[in-house]
Amino acid sequence: MIKSLRTTALAAALMAATSLTAMAEVVIHRGNSGDPETLDQHKTSTVTEGNILRDLYEGLVSYSSAGTIIPGVAESWTASEDGTVYTFNLRDNAKWSNGDPVVAGDFVYSLQRIMTPETGAKYANILYPIKNAEAVNKGNAKPEDLGVKAVDEKILEITLEAATPFFVDLLAHQTGLPVHPASVEAHGTDFVKPENIVTNGAYTLVEFVPNAHVKATKNPHFHDADNVQIDTVFFYPTEDRGAALRRFQAGELHTNNDAPVEQVAFMKENLGNQFRVAPYLGTYYYALNHEDEALSNPDVRQALSMSIDREFLAEDIWGDTMVAGYSFVPPGIGNYGEPAFASYKDMDQIDREDKALELLEKAGYGPDNPIKLTLNYNTSENHKNTAVAIADMWKPLGVEVSMVNTDLKTHYAMLRDRQDFDVARAGWIGDYSDPQNFLFMVESDNTGFNYARYENPEYDALMDEAAKTGDLEKRAAILKQAEELFMRDLPFIPLMYYGSMNLVSNKVAGYEDNLQDIHPTRWMSISE
Repeated sequence: MIKSLRTTALAAALMAATSLTAMAEVVIHRGNSGDPETLDQHKTSTVTEGNILRDLYEGLVSYSSAGTIIPGVAESWTASEDGTVYTFNLRDNAKWSNGDPVVAGDFVYSLQRIMTPETGAKYANILYPIKNAEAVNKGNAKPEDLGVKAVDEKILEITLEAATPFFVDLLAHQTGLPVHPASVEAHGTDFVKPENIVTNGAYTLVEFVPNAHVKATKNPHFHDADNVQIDTVFFYPTEDRGAALRRFQAGELHTNNDAPVEQVAFMKENLGNQFRVAPYLGTYYYALNHEDEALSNPDVRQALSMSIDREFLAEDIWGDTMVAGYSFVPPGIGNYGEPAFASYKDMDQIDREDKALELLEKAGYGPDNPIKLTLNYNTSENHKNTAVAIADMWKPLGVEVSMVNTDLKTHYAMLRDRQDFDVARAGWIGDYSDPQNFLFMVESDNTGFNYARYENPEYDALMDEAAKTGDLEKRAAILKQAEELFMRDLPFIPLMYYGSMNLVSNKVAGYEDNLQDIHPTRWMSISE
């Protein structure tokens, strides 16, 4: 009897312990390479913001753990024979975090909102394939004229200007995420505050403390909530990659979406497979202000580009985590052939430097008449080391460089707001695997991303023609012509093609390397 009682007591204790473990909150701590400027999906433009917004909201389509397009709020969709009308069938169990059903009208409202000029969306033109979207966004048509229609509560119809092969992929981007109409109507721009926000993704916002953290907790109304294993996610701004590495080693961060390149050898040796490097659909570049007196000269721009030793940057500065880049569109992108590489790609570096000197002398510059440039970059040892190296490469040309460093959101706000600068560091990560997503950036009316203030009617005409061409082979040839103009005129100097660098604890499962470096928390789990 005594043994039986002891056994019963032990079993009860084990059951209680198991119950407590089951109830314990599962928390993940994620480093995110900067502080979000906004959590309004219609005003967003950075990867940093997208990483958070994809946890908070779900679009018509979504991303798998492998970065592929999967059904989101729409459980299925069809396209008309000519590819201009898409019909989306919304799932019956899609709900907002307050319990409201997600209906087709929510997407009509959201798409009209992002296109309304007063919203001030920085990236509205990603959705210009939708019929009348550009006209609405430029104030030449009413929001009701947009080609979106709620057939009923669960059927959404979207009509396009022309067949767009990558249209469904666009809808997974953060600009395609819906807002909760009643919250926007009640709170205006304050709908993003934790006390007001209503989301439809796997998580909902609890706290946003600038320069400290963003906290989100599991949304019990999410249609797949039963399979979401992490209860709470913290995002921390980690612009200081070295500090992020130390926090990761100390166990304070489970993941970080970047790493200090000067410590690549150390990380490979000491972190093993917790330090991950993978191909990434992106280009690291310097924007040149075409309104600057010296930089308005194409010979000067070509000289600056030719004199840069990209192999040195990729191998020595970035520790082989980048690849030398001689085109703006990265190789291997979908719906395209070989990019328009710079003519000097295969020239010896010394020959390039000699040619660069000739071009500068032709433009009236050189050591006796130096060009003085400011070089702006956002906070990061990686970016600082790159800037210092390039300034040294330009020095023999008689180019004098002074550097300006600001935090990420200040840096990009400066570029988007068209403030004064000469040369500025930037990077672009493809939102979908198509060359248009890179080349559209310097269309003359793309004020949100055309940091160079580049204007070329011939370039714009080619981009317009490509947008109306359904034949993928012909379309690729037109886009190649546009990129050839890009590489001739150099609004941006392509420097390197990205490789993603991530720190991922061995305790984390479901964090899969992929070309777009997209890692929604809903697919992750943590083991102790």
